[in-house]
Amino acid sequence: MKRLILVRHGKSSWENNLEDEKRPLKKRGYRDGELISTTFEEFVEQPLVIWSSPAVRALETAKIFKEKLNLKDENFFIKPSLYTFSSRDLFSQIQRCDPEIDQLMVFGHNPAMTVLVNDLGDKNFPSIPTTGLTVIDFKTNSWKDLKDGKTILNLFPKNLR
Repeated sequence: MKRLILVRHGKSSWENNLEDEKRPLKKRGYRDGELISTTFEEFVEQPLVIWSSPAVRALETAKIFKEKLNLKDENFFIKPSLYTFSSRDLFSQIQRCDPEIDQLMVFGHNPAMTVLVNDLGDKNFPSIPTTGLTVIDFKTNSWKDLKDGKTILNLFPKNLR
């Protein structure tokens, strides 16, 4: 079995006219990251591998989870190819995951996150909100063969505040 955990980055700031990939989290992004990671801490199983987009807002969100889940540095990866808004590109990266890894948590961007969650899982969402987390389980031993997943958990900040 494979478990895919998809997390959209936290709420980011549009101030200071920064390039898109350099936009930091707003205070709400940090608060929501703490809220979702604390709630998810009850459900998470180890070992877990985290992949993050290098965009500041995604990486800052991923680091909140890394700290809260006490994840080791050797299980935390920044992948430049995850700075994408294409679900096809995102899925292609996930399919390249080492088959020895059974649980993968990916921090990225919309619309790729929403489209992938809806394509792979058995529940549909109009839009995955910022810091929205979705867990999808697959009855397969290969990341290349992900299909017909079962959405077992979704945590959205507005439902927990």
